[in-house]
Amino acid sequence: MTTVTSTIDYGNLMHRAMRGLIQEVLTRIENEGLPGAHHFFITFDTMHPDVEIADWLSDRYPGEMTVVIQHWFDNLNVTDEGFTITLNFGDNPETLYIPYDAIKTFVDPSVEFGLRFETQEDDEDTEIGEVDEAPMDEMVEPDEPDDDKPKEAEVVSLDQFRK
Repeated sequence: MTTVTSTIDYGNLMHRAMRGLIQEVLTRIENEGLPGAHHFFITFDTMHPDVEIADWLSDRYPGEMTVVIQHWFDNLNVTDEGFTITLNFGDNPETLYIPYDAIKTFVDPSVEFGLRFETQEDDEDTEIGEVDEAPMDEMVEPDEPDDDKPKEAEVVSLDQFRK
């Protein structure tokens, strides 16, 4: 006998669909590279139990961190549960594992596309909108190295992307 619930959990279904979209986009980037001006700001929960980042990064960014996938990245490996990527922070290439469940926002400012995932403590509404919907005040931006020399990661304001 099948048990029927009294409501359809659209919020949960939407979150799964949006995470599937992120997986599909990242899989294309893994296979083909970043096309044109596309680049991503990904904010994630550094305290999520399945996130794997260097201790110094979790100490520096307790709670959440925003990374930029743009000029230089390496070893992008996308799975059904999350993705692994190597980014440069100063002269330190660091490998990060970010499960989709830890992602708070996914933004591609080149086309003004953004997803924001609400947590249980929030209003349980999922916002799908423009860059200004994303609650990101800082981002960590690994830069493209000149002559194969890694550059320092920067923290910059996203105010320029807000309307």
